[in-house]
Amino acid sequence: MKVLVPASSANLGPGFDCFGVAWRLYNELEFIPGGDGLTITGCDEKYRGADNLAYRAYCSVLERAGLKPEPLRISFLRSDIPISRGLGSSSALLVGGVIAANALHSLGMDRDELFSLATALEGHPDNVAPALFGGLTASAVEAGIPLSVSYPLSPLLHFTALVPPYELSTALSRRVLPHDVPRADAIFNVSRAALLISALGSGDVKLLRAAMADRLHEPYRIPLIDGYDTARGLAHKCGAEAMCISGAGSTLLCVSADEGFSARIEADLAAALPGWRVIPLLPELDGAHVEE
Repeated sequence: MKVLVPASSANLGPGFDCFGVAWRLYNELEFIPGGDGLTITGCDEKYRGADNLAYRAYCSVLERAGLKPEPLRISFLRSDIPISRGLGSSSALLVGGVIAANALHSLGMDRDELFSLATALEGHPDNVAPALFGGLTASAVEAGIPLSVSYPLSPLLHFTALVPPYELSTALSRRVLPHDVPRADAIFNVSRAALLISALGSGDVKLLRAAMADRLHEPYRIPLIDGYDTARGLAHKCGAEAMCISGAGSTLLCVSADEGFSARIEADLAAALPGWRVIPLLPELDGAHVEE
């Protein structure tokens, strides 16, 4: 049985640990019961043990159902989501694992149950929600229960990932954040987050320029992204209306009003920041699913 899971960008500027959007950039995993113990293929050696996130998620669903893990083969057939780049690679594996266990064992868990299990493993719902449900989502955790709402995305907006050639761990990106923030910064983010949902839904680029601003996490994470200032300057030169850090980084997410942005910035970015990649992104509206 095969599962296709999309990449995602969390935060989107002011929506720290809350907003996320899914992309048509995928990991495809195949789960086949049987064999001798656990066998994982198609990924780096360091990910082939029982601590593999897809397998951990798979086992968590079985545990919830009162079942024991059986011999299993997991094959990574497609791994298009860059690892530790802020595009939801870990959430994609967790979502793939919970969906596979539920489908293979005919457990009948609904998406809300799977969402709760995957969020508990990830620790926050901002990437899990779009990977599972698709589209643009806003999420929160209330009394230990994750909640998520979906919003429309305007077809007038175009998205591009600028992906550096180096990883940036979520753990490091979180360590640099302050424990407390000034009230003015909190108010700034709440107001921009409210505007951002409207801007992304309407395609209002004037509103978007103001709304995709942040004071809670990006100022502290920018120093961790070597080449940020150069990439930002090129993005605006080539017509980006707004730019934010995708998730914890190191990827930068650009939003433009025309689909030619990706082509315009590619040559300039390659010359200025060797090794950086340009990936045009299309929203994935349906989320992860089992492939028959």
